Amino acid sequence: MPKFDKIRLLFLCCFALFFFACKSEKESDAVKIATAANMQFAMNDLIKTFQQETGIQCETVVTSSGKLTAQIKAGAPFDVFVSADLIYPNKLFKEGFGEEKPKIYANGTLVLWTTSEIIKPSIELLSEEKIKHIAVANPKTAPYGRATEEFLEKTGKFNELESKLVFGESISAVNRYIHSGSAAIGFTAKSVVLSPKMKNLGNWIEIDPSQYSAIQQAALLLKAEQPKTFKNARKFYEFLFSAKAKKILEQYGYRS
Repeated sequence: MPKFDKIRLLFLCCFALFFFACKSEKESDAVKIATAANMQFAMNDLIKTFQQETGIQCETVVTSSGKLTAQIKAGAPFDVFVSADLIYPNKLFKEGFGEEKPKIYANGTLVLWTTSEIIKPSIELLSEEKIKHIAVANPKTAPYGRATEEFLEKTGKFNELESKLVFGESISAVNRYIHSGSAAIGFTAKSVVLSPKMKNLGNWIEIDPSQYSAIQQAALLLKAEQPKTFKNARKFYEFLFSAKAKKILEQYGYRS
């Protein structure tokens, strides 16, 4: 890992620790959820429903699954890890960070998105000279980036487009590139383009799921020292697999 990336990772871990250390005594029982960036918008609705039903408060830290995994290993006090894939939760479980084996709560879908009203997204369009930059999540830390890389390689486009690719550390960074116009177009999660904030912005097409490995998104109930915190965390973890949660996830384009 490059020196700059190590420094940035250390900063993120320290920030996560500082963020929760600064919470008041009153908020100490809140469920702390490490959330993959693609789940940011859906998670807001999930938490809202959960809090209304239980009265249990929740806090989130949102970034790539790889970064969150590193933070958990560094001691960040999370209670539940909601990942964008099954790989990272499985690794953490095997290393003793989880209470039980992680479970898949949904399958993600990849889309090609632009906020421009005049651009019609297509795979063929990516090769055109007018497309200078294509936003992609970092395949080393973000499962949606890994799926994008696999799709481009499978369709024989990766080598041709490699010089145009602009990598963001997570889907959130990719969305910023696309939204700001820094990249004319990019690959993101379907949950993003279906979110209330983004659903009427620009144009998008869904990438055929058969063209990349299934994005099996899984959650891991992490070990906790405080019994009350763990009890609340388990309630949220179980809620994530409920019929109500499934309905919310389907509204954001996630598949069972």
